[in-house]
Amino acid sequence: MDAVRVYLGLAAKGSAIDPRVLDRARSVIETAFPVPPDVIRGQEWHGQGVSLFAWSNEPDDSRRPPLLHSQDGGVIGVNGHLADPADVTRLPDPEVGGCFSTWTARDRELSAATAANRICPVFYAETTGLHVVGSRALLVHLAAQPDERLAFDVMALQTMVRSGYFLSDETPYLGVAALPPNARIDVRGGSRTVTRQELPQAAPAPTTRREKRAALDELAAALMATVEPLRAAAEPVNLALTGGRDTRILAALLHAAKLPFRVTTNGLDTHPDVILARRIAAELKLEHTVIAPPQTEDRDAMLVEHPLERAWETLRTCEGMTSAYESIVGYLPYSSTPTMSGQGGETLRAGSLNLLQSDLSDKALLRRIGATFLKDERLFTTAANEHARQQARPWQERENKLEALHHIYLSYRVGRWQASARAGALRRGDSVRPYLDNRVVRAALSLDQRWALSEEPIYSLVLRFAPRLRDVPIEGKPWRFVEGQTKRWPWSHVPPPHLPTARTGGGWSWRTSPGPALTDVLREQVLGSLDALEPIVNPDEVRALFAEPVVTKPAAAWNLYTVSTLLTGLYPGKRPEGLERVTVHRP
Repeated sequence: MDAVRVYLGLAAKGSAIDPRVLDRARSVIETAFPVPPDVIRGQEWHGQGVSLFAWSNEPDDSRRPPLLHSQDGGVIGVNGHLADPADVTRLPDPEVGGCFSTWTARDRELSAATAANRICPVFYAETTGLHVVGSRALLVHLAAQPDERLAFDVMALQTMVRSGYFLSDETPYLGVAALPPNARIDVRGGSRTVTRQELPQAAPAPTTRREKRAALDELAAALMATVEPLRAAAEPVNLALTGGRDTRILAALLHAAKLPFRVTTNGLDTHPDVILARRIAAELKLEHTVIAPPQTEDRDAMLVEHPLERAWETLRTCEGMTSAYESIVGYLPYSSTPTMSGQGGETLRAGSLNLLQSDLSDKALLRRIGATFLKDERLFTTAANEHARQQARPWQERENKLEALHHIYLSYRVGRWQASARAGALRRGDSVRPYLDNRVVRAALSLDQRWALSEEPIYSLVLRFAPRLRDVPIEGKPWRFVEGQTKRWPWSHVPPPHLPTARTGGGWSWRTSPGPALTDVLREQVLGSLDALEPIVNPDEVRALFAEPVVTKPAAAWNLYTVSTLLTGLYPGKRPEGLERVTVHRP
C-alpha cells in the first residue's frame, strides 16, 4: 500500500559534501513536498561523500520497510511499497513485487532504481561538484541550484503542450532527467553510470487450452500477491467499482483471495455502471454504496475555481509534468483506510495506444506512433517538431510495432503521466493499485500482444477468480474475442451480450465546454505570455486557437495555460488569493 515518500540522495565528486548543500536540501523540502509542512517528518543518513534524505507524511513508523532500513553498512529506502516488505533484503532485484523505486546509500556509493513502469520515478542531475538523485524533479533541481531561481528546459515542454504530459525522459527543469523504466543509476567514487535492463519480451501466442492456462498462471499469481498485504489492514478495502473490465477483475481478485472489501460506484441508478456494479455486488455478496453525481443538468451555469488556483495546485503537486486540464486529487489528512481502483488496467490489454487501433498492420501502427509524438504539428515551431521527431524515431525503428506501442504506454502514459498525477492521491494515504505492480507489469508484458488485445486473457482471469460473474454483462463494447466469432466449441463459455454505454445527452463538463468567460481567462494568460512560449509554439497558430469566443480545443488551451503559468513563475510561490470564481454557462 502506498503513501508519499520523498527521497533525495547527494554524492560528492570530491571527498565531501559542502554543509551548505545539506542545509539547502533541508530548506527546500517544504517547497517540493506538496503537503502541509507540519505533517512532514524525515530521516537522514550521512556517510563518506554520500548523504541520503528521506521524508514522509506517514503519521508514524509502523509502515514496513521503514523510511531508511539499515543494510550492509549503509541504508536502503523504498518509495512506494513492496508486496512483501521482507523483500527489502532482495533489492534492487528487478523481479520483486510492488509499486516502488529503491534508494541505496553507503560510503562513496549512491544508487537508485526504477521498476518496470517507473510509477515511482527517479530523477537525477549533476553539478560541477555533485551528483543529485531524487524522487521529486523540483527537489532535485532546487538541490542542484545555487539559489532558488529555476532554469527551465523550454524545448522539453513542447510535449506538455501537445499531450499534457511528458513523452520523453525530460523534465521542465534544465539539467534534470527522469531515469528510464527498469533502470538503475549508480554513483561510485564520484562517477555516475546509468544502466537499463530490457523489459520482458512477449511469448508466442498460446494455441491450446493448456497453453493458455499456463500463460495466465504467472499473471494470476502476481495479481494475487498484490492483495496479500491487505490481510493486515485494520479495515476492509474500498474498491471503486464500475461495469467495465478493469475493476471487475479486481472485485473477482479480492473475492478469490477471501479478503473483506466493499464497493462504491458513482452514478445514477439508471446508468450501466450502477446497474452492473449492483449485479456484481449481489453475486459476490458485497456491501455496495452508490454515490449519485451532483444534479447539474438542469442548471444554467456553474461557478468554478479560477484557473490560476487550479494551475498553482497542479504545478505544486505534479511539478509541471501534468496539465491543469486534468483533475488532480486534492490534499486530505493521511488515512490508513485502503482504497483500490482500476488505474493502469490497460497494461493487461497491451496498452491504451494499441486499444485505439482497429488496423494492426505495421503501417497503421507506425502512423499511431507518429501521431502520438507529433500531435497538432501546425501549432508548433519547426524546432519543436524536429525535437518530437527525434523522440519518436527510436520507437518507429522498433521491429515489433505492437510491442513498441505497449512500451510507449508503460514508459510515458503510466511512467510519466500517471506517476505525476498519482502524487495527489498518495498524499491522502493508502491506495492499492494492482495493475501498477512490478510483477504484474512484467507478467503482462510476457503475453503475446495480439492475444492480450483480444481480451480473452482478462476474461479468463475473471472466470478463474470469480466464476459467479460469468453471466454478468460487460458495459460499453463486447469482449473483443467475441466480436466476429462464429465458431463455438461445445465446452467454451459464451459471454452474455454487453450493456451499451448510456448516452444521456444532457450532461456537460466545464472543462470540455469552457464557455466565453473561462476562455477569456485562459486566452489572457496564454496570449499575454507568448514571448515565453515562442521557442516551441507558432504565435499565429496560438492566436487562431483562441480566435473564437469559446475555444474549440479546450485540452490544448489548458496545456498552453499550464506551461505558460509554469514559465512565468506561478510556482514556487504563494498560493493565489482573492480570485473570483468564473461562471461557466451551459452551452
